Amino acid sequence: MWGLVPLFWPLVKPAGAIEILAHRMVWSLAFVVLALLALRRWGWIRELVGNPRKLGLITVAAAVISVNWGLYIWAVNNGRVVEASLGYFINPLVTIAFGVLVLKERLRPAQWAAVGVGTAAVVVLAVGAGRPPWVSLTLAFSFALYGLVKKKVNLGGIESLAAETAVQFLPALAYLIWLGTQGTMAFGAHGAGHASLLVATGLVTAVPLVCFGAAAIRVPLSTLGLLQYLAPVFQFLLGILYFHEAMPPERWAGFSLVWLALAILSWDALRTARRSRARVEEAAAQAAASSTAPPATSSASPAASPASSSASSSDSSSSVVPGPRAGAEIGAGAPAGVQAGTQAGIQAGAQEAAPATPSSAS
Repeated sequence: MWGLVPLFWPLVKPAGAIEILAHRMVWSLAFVVLALLALRRWGWIRELVGNPRKLGLITVAAAVISVNWGLYIWAVNNGRVVEASLGYFINPLVTIAFGVLVLKERLRPAQWAAVGVGTAAVVVLAVGAGRPPWVSLTLAFSFALYGLVKKKVNLGGIESLAAETAVQFLPALAYLIWLGTQGTMAFGAHGAGHASLLVATGLVTAVPLVCFGAAAIRVPLSTLGLLQYLAPVFQFLLGILYFHEAMPPERWAGFSLVWLALAILSWDALRTARRSRARVEEAAAQAAASSTAPPATSSASPAASPASSSASSSDSSSSVVPGPRAGAEIGAGAPAGVQAGTQAGIQAGAQEAAPATPSSAS
């Protein structure tokens, strides 16, 4: 669904990007509140209100995602769909960089290689265009920062969207009222169909997020991560085939480097996931063998030394209980919900089992 969103935003012209963004904030809250009413999920509100730190982080997340949403709408409606898609292609690489710089995570060699190739791609695109791809970089960095903040907040997808749009609601409503007083608001000025499309911006935001949350429960994390690359792929194809945006050779070169970086990242993640599963299965097999092993017979030599007995006990326990790394990998293999936004999140455990992925909320 996120990959097809570029088809929607041109439909709400001639409304400007800021007005479309304001409608998206207002109507997203309305639809998310209806979803919460249907699900009867309100317990999180009391905990959030009683936690000033989380409230502050939600406010930061709302501000960052506002920049992301607004710039994406502007880019699509101003003929920069391909450049916007690049932002979500490089988002996993920016997320990894945030993990290193902010969370002090350690990268595997393949991850370092992917980040290096991605950086080279940005340089190629900047030199070819005569300027940095600022739309792509802003989208990538804003969404990566959004994922980092959401990791700290630790709220579900619907709950988080409700809290963020609640923060956005009053400024957005105030802006729409101001437009109305100035006589420049597009809502209602271009017929009921156009007004309905502006209301539908809330559905365009909420429905993909709800579907993503449902998929996160049912689909393995590694598979879900790879599937999320479909969104920028569809955006890229729409930009070329539907919107007929130019693709000079230097842009093809830059995108090719980005795709190479993502291929390295995905290969490394899948390889790590297989190794993690193998370690878990080996630990489980050893545990089963230890639990079914026959007890020592009475004919065994009673002269066994305390040292050898202690060593045997130590060996047995070490073969049954996986170490901290194996434990982290067991946790990393569990399904997770978009940050994603999801997003789209920066988790050391998740990096052991799946690539950082663009849970695009565009």
